[in-house]
Amino acid sequence: MKIRKYLYIYFTLLLSFVGQAQQNTIEISGKVIDNDTKQPIEYATISVIDKITKKPITGTITKPNGTFSLKTEANNFYIEVSFIGFTTKTITKEKLEGNKINLGTIFLSENQQSLDEVVVNAEKSQTEFKLDKRIFNVGTDLSTTGASALEVLNNVPSVNVNIEGQISLRGSTGVQILINGKPSVLASAGSNALGTITADMIEQIEVITNPSAKYDAAGTAGIINIIMKKSEKKGLNGSVTLNAGVPNSNSFGLSVNKRTEHFNIFSQIGFGKRTFPEDNKSINTDFTNNTTISSVGSREMNEKFNNFILGTDYHINALNVLTLSGSYAYEVEDQNSEAIYSKTDATNTVTDSWLREELTEADNPKLRYELQYKMNFKRHKEQSLLFSALGSSFKKDESSVFNNTTIVGNEPDELQEARTDYALEDYTFKLDYTHPFLDDFTLESGSQYAINKVTNDYAVSDFENGTWVNNPDLTNVFNFNQNVLAIYSTMAYEGDIWGIKLGLRLENTDISTFLKTSSLENNKAYANLFPTLHTSYKFSENMSFQAGYSKRINRPGLRELNPFSNIRNNFSISTGNPDLQPEYTDSFEITSIHKFENGSLNTSFYSRYTKDIIERVNTFEDNINISKPENIGTNRTSGLEVNGKYNPLEWFTLNGDLNWNYFNRKGTFETTSFDFEGNRWSANLTSKFKLPARIDLEISGDYRSRFKTFQNDISDNIFADIGIRKKIFKGKTILNLSVRDVFASRIDESSTTQPTYYLFNSRQRGRFITFGISYGFGKGEAMEFSGQRIR
Repeated sequence: MKIRKYLYIYFTLLLSFVGQAQQNTIEISGKVIDNDTKQPIEYATISVIDKITKKPITGTITKPNGTFSLKTEANNFYIEVSFIGFTTKTITKEKLEGNKINLGTIFLSENQQSLDEVVVNAEKSQTEFKLDKRIFNVGTDLSTTGASALEVLNNVPSVNVNIEGQISLRGSTGVQILINGKPSVLASAGSNALGTITADMIEQIEVITNPSAKYDAAGTAGIINIIMKKSEKKGLNGSVTLNAGVPNSNSFGLSVNKRTEHFNIFSQIGFGKRTFPEDNKSINTDFTNNTTISSVGSREMNEKFNNFILGTDYHINALNVLTLSGSYAYEVEDQNSEAIYSKTDATNTVTDSWLREELTEADNPKLRYELQYKMNFKRHKEQSLLFSALGSSFKKDESSVFNNTTIVGNEPDELQEARTDYALEDYTFKLDYTHPFLDDFTLESGSQYAINKVTNDYAVSDFENGTWVNNPDLTNVFNFNQNVLAIYSTMAYEGDIWGIKLGLRLENTDISTFLKTSSLENNKAYANLFPTLHTSYKFSENMSFQAGYSKRINRPGLRELNPFSNIRNNFSISTGNPDLQPEYTDSFEITSIHKFENGSLNTSFYSRYTKDIIERVNTFEDNINISKPENIGTNRTSGLEVNGKYNPLEWFTLNGDLNWNYFNRKGTFETTSFDFEGNRWSANLTSKFKLPARIDLEISGDYRSRFKTFQNDISDNIFADIGIRKKIFKGKTILNLSVRDVFASRIDESSTTQPTYYLFNSRQRGRFITFGISYGFGKGEAMEFSGQRIR
């Protein structure tokens, strides 16, 4: 930018020198505006050109507000207004008003060909290796293209974004997205408000696969932190999206982002309707009395939703930023299901058969809000103080009716109803301080307080003798409260070649559960230290080695603690366990990272040792299976993970993930040993093609191997997705077609074989086809995936 500025000043002085020989003075003024963003253009060149010689007579450049004023003594001229990356505008001599010519507002439009030339010769995005993370610096090869944040993420090694906008890190979708180091409404699951962020608003992207003590000790597949640029004039960006699909997947979304010198205002509105079908089968065989109860059925969940997001970043000055944002969503669900149940005897003769029908309706309002203040310091650009407060609430008002109609046998028809009143509140307060010193050292310290409150009021009634009678065995109010207070500190040394980072996090957890009807209360309080250690060694700019250790925790949530569940299938019941203890994991990882000319390759060896591992245990009686989570021992897992991204040709990119692990389980449950060992692996391969006529094609395939748990055998799974995207009108409009589970081969199956019983369960959702069109306005291309519900 400085070189461009000096060239403009030099050119202006040269033009002014040429024009000194003229005499009759005419004053010319006006204002130059970007036609797309409606923002003033600074340093645009205004040239007065002689009509005969076609040589410049005089000229000037625009001020920060886009205005200009110059004088000339020529009388036979025309005017050229130009700026790099924009189409030059020629203006013939206007009518004289005395000795003044007011050109008014002059609009310049981007020159797409010129922009393409800039991209070819621009500074390329680069990845640098840090102690516990990799940093992808967004260069002008991306920031000048107008691409969305989702497209930028697709260029980051180890990160993949499919055509539907789903983000995965090293093949896993359980990744947390942060904005400027904190959770944000912009990055909340399902909002896809990332589409309102363009590449030129992003400074860098941090990828963290083994989080340090600075982050929650609760497990996650990794963290992607998007660092935004500060105090940039970025104008207006936005998109309108319309989607339609089979089964029903219709939605509309409007996303807008307005960025000025001091404000970044973002908003999104969306609404739609979706249908999720499902086919399911189950078999319960009792070897003691030689009876089997099987079911074959289908379920269809219809969902209507609308959501709204509004927020702003206020750059008080170059060092202080204040953020305030919120989102609201409202969903209406209805669920219909039918299943044929059959009871057979030892000769496989059907003795009883009935149709079970379900009709469920639910309303789900959701609210999320955040306040954040960040202060940077003049002493060092990395020194900062960050305070954030986040809150959210979710409610579910659900009612269900279950109707059993006898087909074969003498069993009477049955009618049941269930009601659920569910309310959740979450609050998180964070304070983080970063202090660099002595060039190569950094101290981080901070605290966090998280509050989680849940109330689940569940009731079941049976229709007997013409009246509804409450079923006390299936009715209760379950309250869950969890407070976690954490403090942490890390110290890091990072030289040019080698670095080390030590961290320690203390988390104090208070949990209380209460079953109101039966007056059963369960309180737990425990404090844990979570040490972390990371080190790195850089062999070269393209080859790096990282190693890390962290202690993690997996606290059981409401579904695992709540002893009451739904009665959708009375012969296969899933419950919670209020006595459940958290899992603790020691995680070790060694990673080599290799960048080469056309791609990157990451290889990780890992080992994880988990105590008090949580696994569901089946108990079986009278053809009824009850599944309940228990802490049943230890698990040691060792594995290899390979992730690569290869771009052999400009139009072809290949992403691949392979994860293999061996596990060894040890433990005893109710005096029975269940020691066993096994292995499992998964693989994903995604091919991306840039075809002529600005068409993108994406084909991906997944395979997940068969594996076993304490009692269950989980079948393998293979499926494929395909997507195609077409950009038109210089990228302002995108047509998108995606097919998930192309061959309808994704079937989730599990079986349990025990001496006294056999269980089988199968579920399949089938093929989903979605077509979308997105139109982008303002600066940049259309930003996809904006009309989805907030989950």
